[in-house]
Amino acid sequence: MSINIIRTDDRWYVEKFATTGTRIDTLATTTGELLADRDAINAAVAGAETGLPSSELQSPVTAPCRVVAQMTNFVSHIKDSGFNPETVPMTFFRKTSHSISGPVQDIIKPAHVRFLDYEVEIGLVIGKGIPVGATITNDNIADHVAALVVTNDVSARDLQLPKTQFFESKSYPTFTPTGPRLVVLEPGDWVRFEELRLKLWVNDEIRQDALVGDDMLYKPLEALQGLAQFQPLVAGDLVLTGTPGGTALKAPPKPVEIIGALLPAATKWKAFFKAQAKNPNYLADGDFVEVHIATEDGKLDLGRQRTTVRYASKAPQ
Repeated sequence: MSINIIRTDDRWYVEKFATTGTRIDTLATTTGELLADRDAINAAVAGAETGLPSSELQSPVTAPCRVVAQMTNFVSHIKDSGFNPETVPMTFFRKTSHSISGPVQDIIKPAHVRFLDYEVEIGLVIGKGIPVGATITNDNIADHVAALVVTNDVSARDLQLPKTQFFESKSYPTFTPTGPRLVVLEPGDWVRFEELRLKLWVNDEIRQDALVGDDMLYKPLEALQGLAQFQPLVAGDLVLTGTPGGTALKAPPKPVEIIGALLPAATKWKAFFKAQAKNPNYLADGDFVEVHIATEDGKLDLGRQRTTVRYASKAPQ
């Protein structure tokens, strides 16, 4: 059975019930160091329960680390984006780790960003390093992926699309809310990955809802095999595995897309974002975003993330 770990006040706790757990007696200050201190984790699992601190939860994935993400990796999202799932290759992009924030911390929209979007994603937390050239198989992938986390890949669409710039548009502070739990996988847990269901609500309205086994195109084995060809990973690094359909951004109808392709780039994007301004699904100031990832029986539960959107000009001082 998986081990649920939370982080608060820069200390780590094994979460046992909603309000009880056991502090992990470790000198670890980073996620990578914690995952290496398995004796301390096991001791906390076996230890007596105490009350959990009431202070705000922090991200269980610490920065600095590598944050690597898969692009258009759910069939429903690929179709929403106007692409053909049969021809979409496996692709990656990077985010800065200073974009990582806690599971209850506000998402801050910079003043110059107009169209802020959400993307629920499963995060793979690396426990054993993957050097370039490593061989990843079904037999050893569970040795390398130590834990799973809930993430939200927040995106500034008006920066991403005209510039084709993922790095900037997804890397602002608070653009990767992470947690609440670091779900450390035990033997037998990994095989249930495809049973995980991803859900995201905005103001209690369900926006995204998908089962990994039905919708994810390139599963973690293929992703890590691909990354191992060029990108080394170390303990504590975070790999985001893509989002299902239901984001605010969707491709325009085909006739509009064909006409847009004939226009100069500046004219095309001006028309596109004029139309997007009428889309009510982009995140607004004060919107409440809730994210949950779990198996249907709750045996593997990554927890619920609850964040509020704040526009920079209205952010609390």
